[in-house]
Amino acid sequence: MSKKQILLINDMAGYGKVATAAMLPILSYFGHPTYNLPTALVSNTLDYGKFNIMDTTDYIRGVFPVWKELGFTFDAIATGFIVSEKQAEIVSRYCLEQATTGTTIFVDPIMGDEGKLYNGVTSSTIKSMREMLSVAHLCYPNFTEACYLTDSTYNCKGVSLKEAYHMLDLLRKIGTKSVLITSIPVDGKPSVVGYNHISNEYFQLCYDEIPVHFPGTGDIFSAILIGHLLNDEPLTDATRKAMDGVYQLIFLNKDNEDKNRGIPLEQYLNIL
Repeated sequence: MSKKQILLINDMAGYGKVATAAMLPILSYFGHPTYNLPTALVSNTLDYGKFNIMDTTDYIRGVFPVWKELGFTFDAIATGFIVSEKQAEIVSRYCLEQATTGTTIFVDPIMGDEGKLYNGVTSSTIKSMREMLSVAHLCYPNFTEACYLTDSTYNCKGVSLKEAYHMLDLLRKIGTKSVLITSIPVDGKPSVVGYNHISNEYFQLCYDEIPVHFPGTGDIFSAILIGHLLNDEPLTDATRKAMDGVYQLIFLNKDNEDKNRGIPLEQYLNIL
């Protein structure tokens, strides 16, 4: 099986297994040549409460012309944390250009969780993520992010299956072709719901929750999901494998003393 070249456009944390630091080892383990373009350099995971961050928009602006001149292309691009509207404009334009040549665009609109936005995320970030969704072949916000993107009310108790599918349709109206919503309680069951534009099918996948929080689990989900999709597996199967992989990693690390640094992935790649 020929392996696909993928570009990760996401932030890079110096301390902690999140974003690019979490995704790169997983996708490399899958055998896909993996490249990266940092949207920001972050001192450590935000869960520590204090952090330093450097916006790399000017750097990105200079990278794309060089790559174009060198003829670099990718089979897929996966975007994550976007720092600003200006950065979203530059990245989305590049993704749109690449999509016209056959590149698949995956978008993780990283903004918040548990009904709240992350530190430093503003209304302009929400606008930026809507712009990213407009060029996506597949996006996968969590429940909180889906609510912000669609101007829906967040209810910690969740939604009905009909309401979940309606939210998928609202996200599709923004522009994405296929879509998942992760960490969404549906009729009382923790679930991932999705719409596959290739088969024109909606689906719900339930899971058991482990009451432990690690930063970076969304990035791990994203990397496993993409790894299987690049191996030409169906969306539903790839989603289930990503869910199971995240569950196993959380279970094996649930007693770790410092959970803020994320999951030490390199020790567990063989289970993915």
